[in-house]
Amino acid sequence: MQDYTWLIVLGVAVLVLLWGVGIYNSLIKLLNLVKEGWSGIETQLKRRSDLIPNIVETVKGYAAHEKGTFEAVTAARAAATAATTPEERAKAEGQVGALLGKIVAIAEAYPELKANTNFLELQRELSNVEEQINLSRRYYNGAVRNYNTAIQTVPNNIIAGFTRFVAAEYFEIEDPADRVAPKVSFG
Repeated sequence: MQDYTWLIVLGVAVLVLLWGVGIYNSLIKLLNLVKEGWSGIETQLKRRSDLIPNIVETVKGYAAHEKGTFEAVTAARAAATAATTPEERAKAEGQVGALLGKIVAIAEAYPELKANTNFLELQRELSNVEEQINLSRRYYNGAVRNYNTAIQTVPNNIIAGFTRFVAAEYFEIEDPADRVAPKVSFG
């Protein structure tokens, strides 16, 4: 029997190693889903960011006296583009959304702008982008929840701690006023 003890120990070691590799691979899969989700958010935020100059220029033609608002939108857009973490990006994008709301409010005062076909198309596109941002945010936060749960539960936390997996940040908006999407309906 003692001749087979080393085989039993070797078998147990191989099983433990395979178990650890399986957990590690599942954590990598979840981490990649988080990265995919963040990429989706960035794509939609880029689409919105690309719309902003067109919206500003269209409204600027009708409301040139609102120069300060237009400059603030441009500055907020630059800050959002420069943000690197989900927390920083959420805060900056909240400011962009609030300022877009101001531009929409300015547009409400100009009936000829509300009837402008270019502006109506931009308004529809902005509405679509806002919806896609919300969908991307939900996907990302779901992926973060699954990943964070996996690295914090037993026995995965053993492998996660050993291989230095760290919790991911949710994409959350801090200011409750920023949680409301800008109203983009002109009807």
